[in-house]
Amino acid sequence: MSYNTKNYREQGGEKTVIGGEVILAANAKVTIDPAALIEGLPGGSLTPAASQADSTATTIEELVLDFNALLAKLRSAGLMAS
Repeated sequence: MSYNTKNYREQGGEKTVIGGEVILAANAKVTIDPAALIEGLPGGSLTPAASQADSTATTIEELVLDFNALLAKLRSAGLMAS
């Protein structure tokens, strides 16, 4: 009888394959280098939203304009549904 493991490390240790479930316990931490390439996420890769300047609004109307500009930038980056 043979057994094929779902989780294994390829020769040389450059790649680890998880074929089962990964459970991160409370207080677990995953750190991803900013230069890392992340594949397989719905919608492709993550795109940072354009910078939004701090609001200097002094009226509700100005604040609404600033807030709507922020929402538009989040939508453009794909971080919020249209």
